[in-house]
Amino acid sequence: MVDHARRLDAALPGMFRTGLTARTAYSSDASIYRKVPVAVAEPRSAEDVARILEVAGEEGLPVTMRGGGTSIAGNSIGAGIVVDTSRHMDRIRSIDPVARTAVVEPGVVLDDLRAAAAPHGLTFGPDPSSHSRCTLGGMIGNNACGSHSVAWGITSANVEGLRLLLPGGRELAARAGTSGDAVVNAELARLRDAHLAPLRTELGRFSRQVSGYGLHHLLPENGFDVAKALVGAEGTCGVVTEATVRLVPVPKARALAVLGFPDVFVAAEVAPFAARAGALTVEGMASDLLTALRSQPGRADAGADLPPGGGWLYCEVGGDTVAEARGAAHALAEIVRERVPGTASVVVADPARTRALWWIREAGAGIVTRLPDGGEAWAGWEDSAVPPARLAGYLRELYGLMREHGLRGVPYGHFGEGCLHLRLDFGLDEPRGVAGYRAFVEDAARLVVSHGGTVSGEHGDGRARSELLAAMYSPELLRAFAAFKAVFDPERRLNPGVIVDPAPLDADLRPGPGRDALLRSDGGAQPATPGRDAFLRSDGGARPATPGRDALLHSDGGARRATPGRHALLRSDGRARPATPGRDALPVTAVHALTRDGGSFAAAVHRCVGVGACRNLDTGSMCPSFKVTRDEVHSTRGRARVLAEMLRGESIPDGWRSREAAEALDLCLSCKACASDCPVNVDMATYKAEFLYRHYAGRRRPMAHYSMGWLPLWSRLVTAVPGTSRLVNAALARRPVAAAVKRAAGVEPRRAMVRFAEQTLRGWFRTAHGGPKAAGPAGTVVLWPDTFTEHHEPEAGRAAVEVLEALGYRVLIPPGRVCCGLTWHSTGQLGVTRRVLEHTLGVLAPALDAGLPVVGLEPSCTVMLRDEAPELLPDDPRAKRLADATVTLAELVDRHDGAWPFERLDSAAVAQVHCHQEAKGSYAPDLAVLRRLGVDTDVVGAGCCGLAGNFGFEPGHWDVSQACAERELYPKVRAADGAMVLADGFSCRTQVAQGTGRRALHLAEVLRKALPKA
Repeated sequence: MVDHARRLDAALPGMFRTGLTARTAYSSDASIYRKVPVAVAEPRSAEDVARILEVAGEEGLPVTMRGGGTSIAGNSIGAGIVVDTSRHMDRIRSIDPVARTAVVEPGVVLDDLRAAAAPHGLTFGPDPSSHSRCTLGGMIGNNACGSHSVAWGITSANVEGLRLLLPGGRELAARAGTSGDAVVNAELARLRDAHLAPLRTELGRFSRQVSGYGLHHLLPENGFDVAKALVGAEGTCGVVTEATVRLVPVPKARALAVLGFPDVFVAAEVAPFAARAGALTVEGMASDLLTALRSQPGRADAGADLPPGGGWLYCEVGGDTVAEARGAAHALAEIVRERVPGTASVVVADPARTRALWWIREAGAGIVTRLPDGGEAWAGWEDSAVPPARLAGYLRELYGLMREHGLRGVPYGHFGEGCLHLRLDFGLDEPRGVAGYRAFVEDAARLVVSHGGTVSGEHGDGRARSELLAAMYSPELLRAFAAFKAVFDPERRLNPGVIVDPAPLDADLRPGPGRDALLRSDGGAQPATPGRDAFLRSDGGARPATPGRDALLHSDGGARRATPGRHALLRSDGRARPATPGRDALPVTAVHALTRDGGSFAAAVHRCVGVGACRNLDTGSMCPSFKVTRDEVHSTRGRARVLAEMLRGESIPDGWRSREAAEALDLCLSCKACASDCPVNVDMATYKAEFLYRHYAGRRRPMAHYSMGWLPLWSRLVTAVPGTSRLVNAALARRPVAAAVKRAAGVEPRRAMVRFAEQTLRGWFRTAHGGPKAAGPAGTVVLWPDTFTEHHEPEAGRAAVEVLEALGYRVLIPPGRVCCGLTWHSTGQLGVTRRVLEHTLGVLAPALDAGLPVVGLEPSCTVMLRDEAPELLPDDPRAKRLADATVTLAELVDRHDGAWPFERLDSAAVAQVHCHQEAKGSYAPDLAVLRRLGVDTDVVGAGCCGLAGNFGFEPGHWDVSQACAERELYPKVRAADGAMVLADGFSCRTQVAQGTGRRALHLAEVLRKALPKA
C-alpha cells in the first residue's frame, strides 16, 4: 500500500489522494457494501483520465468510476483507484435548443443540466430522486430512470453519443451505427450475430429491464447503437469522458394529482392504467413510508396534504396553463375514480405544496432506512421490477415472502413502470442475519423472474445483484455479457466483480459482522484480546472495570454488574463469556442519551446510508463546508464513513485517538443542519462533540478549546470588576497586544477579537433599570442571560426587557450564575457541559417549579436548553421541564394575545437565520412578527453564516468561514442599502460586522424600534 501510494504520487503529482482520511471517506456509496480504496483520483480533464488509466495499468490496480456516490447497489466502490469526476469534470459544454441536445462532462449534476436547459423549455427526462446531487456519468453507468421516465424514457433512451476511454488508451466515440473504431465494430457485430436469439428474446422486454448489458441495442433493427449498449455498463467497459444527451420539452405548467387507495396493492393495480392515461409520473408508496416519516422528530404532521388511504399514486400532468394542468389532473383523478370507486384525491398546482408532497416520495430512500420502531432497514433487494401489469401480483407474493422470512420493509417506487423500491430489516450485523439475507434475495430473484421481471430496475446490478444474473438469464446470454466486456476491457481492470465475474453478494458488507469493533482497554478500536482487554466501564470508558462500581454493558445497551474472573467481554448475543474477536461487538455508548439510537454511538453513526443529500450544492443548508470545498471528506456522509471505519478498527486502528477522524471532523461547523435536512437525521454536530470528548481524554487540547471553549468563564472574570472591560478592550484594540493574545489563545490571526461589555445585562437590569417591575397583566417570564448577551452584547437583552415589559410581562433574570454549556459542548468538553447544566438546573428550580416560561435570545443557547440538555441529562426530570419551558422571543411575541404596543416600521430587511434555529426550530414566528411590523424580509437561504461559534475563530478555518459567508450572506448585506440587517445569533452578527462593517440587529432591537417611546 505504501509503495503504491509513493509511486502514484510520483507518477502524477497532486492527482491522487492516498491519505487514509480520503480513502475511508470513499469506502462506501449508498449501498450496504464497503471497500477501502488504495487511492482516490479527481481528474480535471479527459487527458487526466487517460493518464490515470495508464498509471493504474502500470500498478496493476483496478479502476472504479464514481459520480455523486449515490449508487445503491455498490456500483461505485473498489479496492483499487476510485475516480471521482464530480469535483472538477462538471462542465456543460454546449446546449443546442434546436437539435434538443446537450454535451456534458460526466461530473455534471443532473439539476445543473436541467437548470441550464430550462430557459429553452427543455429538460433531461430521467430524474431519479437524487437529482440534486447525482451526476450524468453515474446515471449513464446505472441506466438511471426516475419518476418521469414513464413519459420521457430511461437514460439509455436519452443518450445519443458517448466519448469514452479504454484501459489500453484507445478513445471511442460511440453512437448509433458505430463505436468510432472499425476493429471494435467488427468484434461487436460478430458477438451480436453469434447470440441473436437470446439478445432478441431475453433482453428489452419492458422499459425497466436494465440488468446486465443492453446488448439488444446492437441488433440491426435497433440501429447497432453502441452508445445505448454501453449505458448501464456500470463503468465495467470504459470511462465516459463526455456524453451527448437528448433533451425533451417540458409542459409550461404542471399539476400533481395524489390518489389515495385502500392499500398499496390497489395502487399497484391502477398504476399501469394511470400511465396509459397520459400521466407524466405514476409514483407509488405505501402508508408504511408515511408512518416511518412521522416517527422522526418534528414530523408528526408530515403528509397532512395527502388524501386518505393506505397506498398512494403521485400522478403529474402538464398543460399550457396552470388552469389547464389543474383541469387535466382533476380529469385523471376522475377517470381513475370511475375505475376504482371511492378513490380519494388531492390536486395541487402551487409549487410550494407540490414540492412538499414530492419531498415525501423523493426522500423515501433515506426515510425507509429506519422503520417506525427505530429498526434498521437495508438495501439489497431495493430495485426489482416487473412488467407493470404484473406489479400487484408480484407485490402480494413479495409480501408473503417477507412474512415467510420474518422480514419487514416499506415499499415505494415507480409503479407506472413496475419498478419497486424496498428496504428490509436484514440482521446484517451477525452471521445468521447475513445467511438470511442471501436466502431471501435468492428466493426473491426466483420470484421476480417468475413474474417476467428483473432484479434491477434502475439502480444497476453492482455488488448487490450481479451474482443473481445467473438466475435471470441463460448461460448463453451470460457468455455474451462476458464477451462484450472483453471487447472493451480484456484484462478486466474496470470495476471488477460487477456484472461479469460477480463478487459474492454477501461479501464486504458495511453493516456486516464486525462493523462495531470491540474496544481495547487503551481506547483503540481493534478486536479486543479476552483476558487482556477488560470490560467496558459503565460510563463507556474502555479501561479495566472496578468491581462493585462499574457494570458490564450488554449488547442491547443494558448494564449488569460483572463478576471478575468469570465475566469477560460480552458477546454480541448478550452472553457474558469471552468474546470472539472479529465476530462479537460491544455497543459504543455515548455521553448523550442518543435516545433514538438506544444510546449507541455506533448505531447513530450508521444512520448514514449514503443517499448523499448532504452533497446538494445549491439547495438546503446541510454541510456548508462541503458546499465550499466540494470535498467528499467534508460532507456529512464522508465524515460518517470515516467514523464508521474508526469504529470498525480495520482500516483505522487508533480508535478515539484517530487522526483521520479528527481531520474529517475538523471542518464540520457543528451547524446541525444535517440533524434536520438529512432524511435519516444524522446529527454530525453531536457526533463531533462525542468524538472530541474521547479524542482528547487525558490529553492536552488545542488552545482554542481552552480560550473559546471556556469563554463563559473568561467573560465573567473580565466583566466582574467595573472598569476592567474598558481596559481589556483598549488593550485588545492595540495590534501587537491583540496579536499576542490571539497567538496565545489559539485564535485565527485574521479574526478581530470579541469585545466585552462595560456593563453586563444583569448590572444594567439591577441598577439602571431598577430590577423587576410589578406584576404585569401578561404574567411573569424569565429572561435567559446567555454568555453573549450578558457579557458581550447586552443591547439585545436590554431591548428584550423593554419589549417584554411593553407587552405586559414581568421580567425576571435568574438570581445566580447560569449557562447552557454551549461552548464546552461544541468543543467536546462534555463532562464540564453536564456539570454546568446541573448547576443551572439548580438555580432555575424555583422558576421551573412555578411553571415560568424561559425566554431565550441566543438561538444556539435555546437549542442547547431544548434539545441537548435532555440528551445530556436524561435522568434529570428538571432538564425535560427546562426544555418544555424554553421559548424564543419571537414565539412569545407571535402568540401574545394582549395589546399590541408596536408601530409599523415599513422597512426592508435582510435576515440571517441562525443555523441552529433553522435546524432545530423554526423562523416562522419571527417572520410572522416582522410581517406584522411591516418589515419586508429577505431571508438568506445559504444556511450557516460561516463563523459558527468557536469554528470561525480557530486557526485553519478562515478560508472556509469566509467562503461560507460569501455564498449569499455577504453579497446580500453589501447590497442592502437602506435595509436593516437582522441576525439573532451572536456569531452571525459578529460575522456580518467583521465581514461587511454592517451592524446586524436582534429581533428584540427591531421590536424596540417599533415601540412608540423609542
